[in-house]
Amino acid sequence: MKFESLILAGLFAVCFGICAGVMGAMLKTTPASVQLAGAGKAAAVVLATPAGCVRPTDDAVCSRAD
Repeated sequence: MKFESLILAGLFAVCFGICAGVMGAMLKTTPASVQLAGAGKAAAVVLATPAGCVRPTDDAVCSRAD
């Protein structure tokens, strides 16, 4: 019974360490898409949209064919 308790305690410690490492890695890293979000590229995409097919504020789909 003592052997099983030691194995269980060791398994708990290893799992806790792995989970803490993975959680720390997820919280520490920043994806490249978040870093590029403030670069001003979204404004260029909005300006390239044709004036006749601007999306209304009520989320309706533009079905106009010019």
